[in-house]
Amino acid sequence: MENSQSPIEQLRAVVRQVWEELSPAERAVCQYLISAAPEQILFASAAELGTATGTSNATVIRTMQRLGFGGLPGLKRALAAEFSSAVAPDIRLQQRISHVGHDLSDIWARVFDEAFERIEHCKRLFDQEVFTRAVSVVAAAGSVLVYGAGASEPAARHLALKLGRRGHRARPISATGFALADELLWLGHGDAVVIFQPGRRLREIEVLIDRARAVGAGVVLVSDELGAAFSGSVEAVLSAPHTPTGITAEPLTGMIVADALLLAVDSLDENRSVEYSHQLTALREQLLGPRKVQ
Repeated sequence: MENSQSPIEQLRAVVRQVWEELSPAERAVCQYLISAAPEQILFASAAELGTATGTSNATVIRTMQRLGFGGLPGLKRALAAEFSSAVAPDIRLQQRISHVGHDLSDIWARVFDEAFERIEHCKRLFDQEVFTRAVSVVAAAGSVLVYGAGASEPAARHLALKLGRRGHRARPISATGFALADELLWLGHGDAVVIFQPGRRLREIEVLIDRARAVGAGVVLVSDELGAAFSGSVEAVLSAPHTPTGITAEPLTGMIVADALLLAVDSLDENRSVEYSHQLTALREQLLGPRKVQ
């Protein structure tokens, strides 16, 4: 049965369920959360919520975990869906600017605070068994197709470029609609597909996974919200929390997950990675021309 409760109502229900198990400090955090407007929580850092509740950022994060959100970004994600659908993008931008203010040092700190929260949340979601499967799929592939559309395209290009520099055949694609069909024709048995897609369930993702299954290619999905939807049809789902506020770049955690994949692949075949790095350096030196003697 579909849950018709709003995110805030669901939050209140969870708080009621665990209330007796919470410490006084955790209760103070919960009381603030269930009474605050969604945008107040969306644009607040853990440190700000700690100050507002007379606790600490560590208590805020621990409370989020006790409530089942994994961390503050998890709660923000739950609240953001309704907030984003009910408030126009220009109004959200105006509220974001209004909340941050005009102090340049505060703006600088705000971006780093959210980036840190997202990265820490991503780190806590690590699953060694899933990561091992993902690395195996990429390392053993004859070629790797890396898909990322829209804001996810930079992460896809980053992974494909770095894999190529390690001697792996890899190409990034970002096509949508009919144009994607041409890109999928050459996907074959023993290849791998890495998909970067935070939350929106695109038709292109479904077709891409179906094509991979049909030809015998492995699939790794790097996502925030789509893990449950596709976990049964891909080899591995790596969590990469997206931004609920738009303050930090969408592909931030996806690119960090890509870097972890790359380093793990390097560790499986060190000689290959070093040899291709040497070749890349030699080619660059040829392109630069002979060095001038001072």
